[in-house]
Amino acid sequence: MKVTFPHMGNAWIVIQTLFESLNVEVVVPPFNSKRTLNLGTKLSPESACLPLKLNLGNYIEAANEGADTIVITGGIGPCRFGYYGEVERQILIDSGYNYEVVTLEPPDGSLLGLAKRIRFLAGTKNSWAKILMAMRFAYLKSVALDRVEDLIHAARPRLPNPALTEKLYEKAKEQLVQAMTEKKVKDTVAWVQESIRERQEGLNTESVKPLRIGIIGEIYTILDPFSSVGIEEELGRLGVEVDRSIYLSGWVGSHIFQGLAPGYRSIRSYSKHAKPFLPHFVGGHGIETVGAAVKFAREGYDGIIQVFPLSCMPEIVAASVLPKVQDAYKIPIMTLIVDEHTGHAGIQTRLEAYVDMLERARLLQESIQTREGVLSVGG
Repeated sequence: MKVTFPHMGNAWIVIQTLFESLNVEVVVPPFNSKRTLNLGTKLSPESACLPLKLNLGNYIEAANEGADTIVITGGIGPCRFGYYGEVERQILIDSGYNYEVVTLEPPDGSLLGLAKRIRFLAGTKNSWAKILMAMRFAYLKSVALDRVEDLIHAARPRLPNPALTEKLYEKAKEQLVQAMTEKKVKDTVAWVQESIRERQEGLNTESVKPLRIGIIGEIYTILDPFSSVGIEEELGRLGVEVDRSIYLSGWVGSHIFQGLAPGYRSIRSYSKHAKPFLPHFVGGHGIETVGAAVKFAREGYDGIIQVFPLSCMPEIVAASVLPKVQDAYKIPIMTLIVDEHTGHAGIQTRLEAYVDMLERARLLQESIQTREGVLSVGG
């Protein structure tokens, strides 16, 4: 058995760690690229969303390296992601790829079904104790990855050299790939913190108050930089500090482990924030999108960007609700819809215009506050 999986941002580091800890041979497909997308698009229905097309491209590239088993998570409700496993299996079989597909989800409403599927992948040579230890360690690494990402989000607008910041980020990921003990994982996070601190020495970072933008939307497109055309890095270069509604460990803790391990930045509070605007389940991460928008608005963010793949129904529903959030909290919300035709130049232009608008709005607000302060003192 040679296991592979779809790429989704940094999730590959966690998945590789899990299987290597269990001595299961794993094939990490090449990173998402235009070639990956082209391969998947050729096999996909025209109306299929971007993540499915990239998934298929991942599997074709992995098959060329000997992979024969696909691992994918599942879902429920009015979102096509719940059908991905079977739909992709049928498409691959029709195209001559004889893959075994294992969907990791608790199909009977409990963790027992999930455990049985992990047991199938791990094989009889691994004890339950070893399986649980491997799952725990992989999960801890996902939390560390999320913490590193958060540190980089804060560093990008505050450090003078964007290229060096990205090199630090890539080096941190390399170290986390190689870290196979909890101590080394923790040491990597500490090393990133210290490296950022050293690079800020001599800089007046206290006076830097970057714009803050919250990224919300469909999980795949906000976690995967290829799908989102690298908007987090691009916004950082424009002097913006970003945060996003979903982090990997938060999603895993809530959906795979059913809240038993909340992870970094748990998403379980979003339904409460969304309730006045979207009180019903709409599938996917529609409620999380609306709830996160409300949360970011209440926390004083300057703007919000929703990102989702073309034809994603839950996000279309969320997008129809977001204008009410925008009006209620007076916060500008922009929507970016991505597919195989989305280009970096177009996204870059829209981001630059959006950031420019937010900067002018901030300057106007500061001017009004200053004038009111002068009048108050003079009066």
